[in-house]
Amino acid sequence: MTIEFLRDLDAWSRLESEWNALLSRSAANYPFLRYEYQRAWWEHLGGGEWPSGELRIAVWREDGALRGIAPLFRSEREGERRWYFIGSVEISDYLDVIVETEHHSAFCKAVLDALGSLPATEFRVLDLFNLRAASPTVSLLETDASRRGWKVDRQSLQICPVLALPGSWEDYLAALDKKDRHEIRRKLRRGMGADDPLELTVAGSGAIEEFFRLMASDSNKAGFLTPAMRDQFRSIARSMEAAGLLQLAFLQTQGRNVAAFFNFDYGNRIWVYNSGMDPQYASSSPGWILLALLVRRAIEQGREAFDFMRGSESYKFQWGGVGEEIHRMTIQKV
Repeated sequence: MTIEFLRDLDAWSRLESEWNALLSRSAANYPFLRYEYQRAWWEHLGGGEWPSGELRIAVWREDGALRGIAPLFRSEREGERRWYFIGSVEISDYLDVIVETEHHSAFCKAVLDALGSLPATEFRVLDLFNLRAASPTVSLLETDASRRGWKVDRQSLQICPVLALPGSWEDYLAALDKKDRHEIRRKLRRGMGADDPLELTVAGSGAIEEFFRLMASDSNKAGFLTPAMRDQFRSIARSMEAAGLLQLAFLQTQGRNVAAFFNFDYGNRIWVYNSGMDPQYASSSPGWILLALLVRRAIEQGREAFDFMRGSESYKFQWGGVGEEIHRMTIQKV
């Protein structure tokens, strides 16, 4: 198995027609690994998280067909140049290699073989963020790197609560704690039965500025939304909308948006990317109501899961989320 490292945008662009097809057959079929998302991220390097980067996409072809991708780049962090997943670190919740299950082990070994053959000036450390703990990549890389005598370190980063969706809204409510079930029903009745009932709308990427307004109502999120990060979000929204994967949902009353969720609708699940709420309407619990409407909508559309992604906020577990760990794996050639 021969690995080629792609180092320029033209070479990457030539993979577009095959990239997503391979992703759909891989175990790591995440929206953050879609070609559109990866290119949007690269355009802004994570909204300014990285000052610079050099493409090092590891590609395996067999009989002319694309069989494996390790979407990597090289940049400086912690005082030295390392190789990372494209999408690292803060705004891409799940990252991994892209390869069909039957070739997963051989591909991981081949990538380490290729990296090991590079001079120390080119490669020394592979620093992989946001790997699902259950991903086969974790154990495969850990085992093979250790066999080579390389130094391996792995640590838990965060919890990603995921809600498995049943066949009906009533079945979902019935599975909740009695108190949580009552609270959701009460808030829905109050919000939807008011003189000016709250209404769910789904918009396109053109509504991103309105989303920013709601997101920036939270002082912590306002600091996160730098000009560079706003540009990054705009690019992601446009690219994912073009792919038919954007779910930019708002809750309205009297024609005014009072809460919003920026989600991806991909792979038969909803991926909750970010949110915002107008604090003037906090007493009406618009965030909870919008979330209830989106969960119900996902169930009615036959989605299998509602992925809250990174963060262990208590509400995610109240809604039935079950935590899954994501890890950081550092592999140092010695």
